[in-house]
Amino acid sequence: MTMPSAIDTITIRRPDDWHVHLRDGAMLAAVLPFTAAQFARAIIMPNLTPPITTIEAARAYRERILAALPPGANFQPLMTCYLTDHTDPDEIAQGYAEGVWVAAKLYPAGATTNAHHGVTDLANIGGVLARMERIGMHLLIHGESTDPEVDIFDRESVFIERTLIGLLRAHPGLRIVLEHITTEGAADFVRAHANQCAATITPHHLLINRTSLFQGGLRPHLYCLPVAKRERHRLALRRAATSGDACFFLGTDTAPHPAGAKEAACGCAGCFVAPTALACYAQVFDEENALANLEKFASLNGPAWYGLPPNEARVTLRRATSRQPAEIALGDERVVIFRGDEPLAWSLS
Repeated sequence: MTMPSAIDTITIRRPDDWHVHLRDGAMLAAVLPFTAAQFARAIIMPNLTPPITTIEAARAYRERILAALPPGANFQPLMTCYLTDHTDPDEIAQGYAEGVWVAAKLYPAGATTNAHHGVTDLANIGGVLARMERIGMHLLIHGESTDPEVDIFDRESVFIERTLIGLLRAHPGLRIVLEHITTEGAADFVRAHANQCAATITPHHLLINRTSLFQGGLRPHLYCLPVAKRERHRLALRRAATSGDACFFLGTDTAPHPAGAKEAACGCAGCFVAPTALACYAQVFDEENALANLEKFASLNGPAWYGLPPNEARVTLRRATSRQPAEIALGDERVVIFRGDEPLAWSLS
């Protein structure tokens, strides 16, 4: 890691978040303001209970999000369809043509939170993928193998080897986002296939490695899927994110859970990073002497990939200590914030 730069202020186009879990109900109301305060648009994950698998469900969820926005907020939710073994290609195409959703999400069945309705075999959605390829609709992938024989730290690399390579060959016109990458191999793969494949990178995977989960004891609020990997992978992700390469862009994968569900005997995967996201990204780019590339990663590469215009509004980040609370209230529960109650070197003006 290099020393921080001498730059104290940076103004960039308002960023977008290309991977967000907002949940629903009381949780939605509690966490949405943090995303809307920083980002103009966000790709909304569809793994609710039940998942968002139909046009009608996507429209209704979007209306609930808009209704939960704080007064005066300028924020656009970009909806996605949850793919199952029984997804209808006509439903996919109609929802895309009507602008209801911008992409479809592939969860290998059982790969992560609320993924048990996911796809058990790509052969089951061959018609869906062919239709998406034809109409230019993006496929977002949680890229992990669910083979129980595969070590959890190898699930991403095995998915790329066993599944993703074949998928790209079978559908050369399909535009794919490999979400929340965690390994050097994934970054290299995306860079080598940048004409067809892009990747989002989270703030927490740039700041923690797998040792962080056990420092001073078990740290359940740092547990996410894909799980953080070795230090060499964290450093490779930092090089990828700060490179300016168009195939890498911001996706926080903010994934809130009640603290009781995280601190349980079988805790949930996910980090609530929305409140500290931009400050954490700025810290990483600062430490890598790459603040000049922050706008590409946060504000330009994502819109270019999705064929959308970058935001006209600007935001300013300053080198000034800021601090978020350790947690937010959720009724009788609480949600713990990633890097909450810690001094952050950057703040959003």
